[in-house]
Parts: sequence; structure tokens; C-alpha cells
Amino acid sequence: MSLSYPESIQFLYALQKQGIKLGLDTIEVLLQRLGRPHERYATLHIGGTNGKGSTAAMAAAVLQAAGYRVGLYTSPHLVDFRERIRVTGCAISEATVTDLTAHLRETVEHGLHPTFFEFTTALAFQHFADSDVEVAVVEVGLGGRFDATNVVTPIAAAITNIALDHQNYLGDTIEAIAFEKAGIIKPRVPVVVGRLSSEAAEVIRRVASEQAAPLWTLKRDFRVDGESLAGFHYSGRQLTCPDLFCPLAGTHQLDNVACALALLEVATRWGFRLSDEAIRAGLRELSWEGRLETVEFGPRVVLDGAHNPAAAQAVAAYLATQRTEHPDARIIVVVGMMRDKDREGFLQTVLPHADDMIVTQAQIPRAATVEELLASLGERAHGAHTAPHPADALQLARSLADPEDLILVTGSLILVGELKALLRGCELSPLRD
Repeated sequence: MSLSYPESIQFLYALQKQGIKLGLDTIEVLLQRLGRPHERYATLHIGGTNGKGSTAAMAAAVLQAAGYRVGLYTSPHLVDFRERIRVTGCAISEATVTDLTAHLRETVEHGLHPTFFEFTTALAFQHFADSDVEVAVVEVGLGGRFDATNVVTPIAAAITNIALDHQNYLGDTIEAIAFEKAGIIKPRVPVVVGRLSSEAAEVIRRVASEQAAPLWTLKRDFRVDGESLAGFHYSGRQLTCPDLFCPLAGTHQLDNVACALALLEVATRWGFRLSDEAIRAGLRELSWEGRLETVEFGPRVVLDGAHNPAAAQAVAAYLATQRTEHPDARIIVVVGMMRDKDREGFLQTVLPHADDMIVTQAQIPRAATVEELLASLGERAHGAHTAPHPADALQLARSLADPEDLILVTGSLILVGELKALLRGCELSPLRD
């Protein structure tokens, strides 16, 4: 019996409830049964703690501007599951999700029990093959070594940065997390690495050496110069591009665009051609939602899915810049986080830049409650406002703000997705991770 699109999403939702299972055995068997679709096109594989989605979106946009048929696989989505799987910038259709879900369900009936992410990864790879993409840009889901995407053998890989996150799965030290992230490094496949601590860099260097993988390092082999994405210069081993522009906000995106362009520079060694105009057009037209994204003016409302202390530093730098540029504007921060995140570390970084804070709660079971977030605020809790529902939190922020003020919503991509659905006036997918 064929399923409708909502029924297909409910099936995937049921898989999501199984949780996370690290390992490649199931995805390998599943892709083997499908005829190994991931081997029918070139792949760029991008991991890291923060910024990997932005880096993937940048690389895909430039390749598309260069005339290539490009697949892009990222996670999580904000509002609609289909955002995760795109071909030439277009989200996978509801009909294709329905058809491929039915096909994969038949494929797994004989003794396979894939997780949500394994099933979705196989679905994406099959869609890319069916769509005759020439290159797929694939973001790592969790970690690297045992992530379901790690079945690919890419033409090049990137590791944007490494910080503490998902410690319950990846380890509680930078070295341990770096080892898991380094698992995407394949024999003799070039790997681009962004800004790393000395501890992380040593692990990456060791693994790259063991795999005989050429290593491209930020500041040594490639760099960007400039104060913002409104005008910067890229220099690589051979490629140079002056006076580039990208509409994303935040100086932290300079490192991400550096990694993206270095990754593409490596790809040219496999025959991909990237003109100066393609690079400019791809970056100029880039859209990547939920990352310091301005969605309203008067007051300005900005959404950012930062959720760990390292990402909070990027948010804090953005807020500091806003304070300098608009000294009379107040900053109102709406925050909601997941229970398993380092709430204290995140809040301590962002709090000094907030004139007012509103604590809220994403509407899923693993979200930290308002009471838990207040406890994480410490002494600042007594001055915080509370609004357990995100819609009420945003409305409260608007009521507190003057037209020239800034409202920042942060702490979780899941929270950002809920508010984007509210602003669009559309339904929110039940798939939330």
C-alpha cells in the first residue's frame, strides 16, 4: 500500500524515536542493496563542530553557479524535512520523498533496522543518483568516524573546526572529539582544515599522516583577508579572488568561506572548473537560513541556531559589533536550549551583551525547561523574563523593543525552526532533530 507524504513523514518520525546508533554496518548494507548510488557522482564531505552547514551551502552555491548539477545534504532542517536534501538548490519534492520512502522500506524489510539518519542518508544518496547530479556536497551529521555519511569516498573533505559538543557520543575532551571528526579523512584524499586548537590540530595532523592524506591548513595554505563578508580577499595555493561579497552575517563566516573556497580549489584538481564569476555569483546569491538571519525590521529580529559555547562566541562577537555600530539600540535576547547542551557555558558568553533576556522552551521533550534555563543563568535569573512558549517569547520581545532595537533568538536550531514556521504561517514538520 502506497503512503501519502504525511504518512511517509510519520514513518520517518517513528524511526527517529529509535535514537542515534553510531556505526556503518547498516548503512553499508542498505546502500549495497540499492546498488551503491553514492558511487555514481563525486562527493565533497564536510565535518566539524560548527559552521559545516554554512560551508557546505557555500560550496554548493558556487558549484551550481559554475553550471554543475549539485546535490546538497545537510541537517537538521528548520521547518520542513525536505530542506535537508536539495538538487540545484531545490528541495526534494513531496512525491519523491514518498516514492523513495516506499522503495527504501521494501529494501530494509529483510533484517535491516536503520535509524532515522541512516534511512534519510540512503534516501538522499539515492535521490542524487536518480537526479544525475555531478557532485554532492554532504554535511556530516554527528562526529565523523561512525556517522552514516562516512560511507562516501570523497574527492576532498573539510573539517571546519572542533569544539566540545555531543560529549555523550564523541568524548569529553577536544582530543577525543577531534579523533571522531578525523574519521572522515580517507587514504590519499585531501582534507581542508579550518581554525583548530593546538590539541585538535595535532590529532588531525596525525590521522592525515597515517592516511597519506594531503592537508590544507587555514592560514598556511589558504586564507581570507577582510573585516567582514561585505568585502574580503581569498588566497589559496593557486587560486586568488579579491573583493568578494557574501550576504551572510558574522565575522566567523570568514573562516567558513575560506574552507569552502579551499575545498573547491582542491576540487579543480579533479576537473571541476570554477571561474571567477562563478565564485562571485555563487557567494553573492547565497541564502542560508537560521544563521544570524534577519527576518524582521523595526525592531530588527535576528535568528541564529548557535547551541554550544564555541558558537556562542560567534554570537557574542556579532552582538559586540552591533553594540558598536548602534550604541543607542538595546539588545533583547530570546533563548531556548536543549537539555543536553552546555547551557551555562553558552549563557555566560552571550549574557554580557544582552540588555534584556527572555527565557523560553522549544516544544519538544528534550528541550530544557524554563526553570532549568533560569537555574543556568545564576545570578542573572532574577532579571530575566520568562515565556514558556516561543510564540509568546517573541511577542514579549517585540513589546519590550523600540523600533531601533535588536531582538536575537538563539540557543537552538529547533527553537529557530519553530519561530520560522510561526513567521511563515506554515506547519512545522514533526521531525525535529
